[in-house]
Amino acid sequence: MKQALITGGTGGIGAGIGHFLAKNGYHVTACGLTDADISAFGTHENITTQKLDVTDAASVDAVMKPITHLDLLVNCAGIIQRNNAEFEIEGFRKTIEVNLNGSMRMCLAAHAALKAAGGSIVNTASMLSFFGSPYAPAYAASKGGVAQLTKSLAAAWAADGIRVNAIAPGWIATDLTRALQEDEARTQAILSRTPIKRWGQPDDLAGVVAFLASDAAKFVTGVVMPIDGGYLTL
Repeated sequence: MKQALITGGTGGIGAGIGHFLAKNGYHVTACGLTDADISAFGTHENITTQKLDVTDAASVDAVMKPITHLDLLVNCAGIIQRNNAEFEIEGFRKTIEVNLNGSMRMCLAAHAALKAAGGSIVNTASMLSFFGSPYAPAYAASKGGVAQLTKSLAAAWAADGIRVNAIAPGWIATDLTRALQEDEARTQAILSRTPIKRWGQPDDLAGVVAFLASDAAKFVTGVVMPIDGGYLTL
């Protein structure tokens, strides 16, 4: 059975990807930040849970050191700061540390195991990898960085047999976007620009991740794949 590790894997997009992979030939290690995250996730067939803080080198080492074979690393751990916190340097720094530095930290820690398995990485970028945000400058900067990190590692690690790609989700219905989903005006604005005319679901991303990790994509690396219902086309 193939082995996958998903950061931010106990909730939202990460959980959706993990459930899909667990039903399609993978044993999944779903990582959550807190005991509460793991408890709320519960138990599921072919999924093991583990605590992980991607900003803490010791935490990353504790998770990764026992792993000698890894087919897929999915970097889904991420945050966005509300109430203009990203316009304060500490809020900005924290967002970059989780979303961008955390992704790089995990990639570096997983390199040896991925190389041994001929595995791959799927990072989580965003629509905001392609354009800016007047409300979330750190989130946009971090996701732009994830896109460029993906391309850079794809070039650097191709010789090691590691492919590195990213998904760029659009508006996905998760707890992170619940306030927007419940705001009729904001939802209408989002859907009016989305040709498919609905919120995305975590399942909409999972099949693309599985494809990018599969032999069907064995000549695909350095790609940042929008999964946004067509939002970026308008």
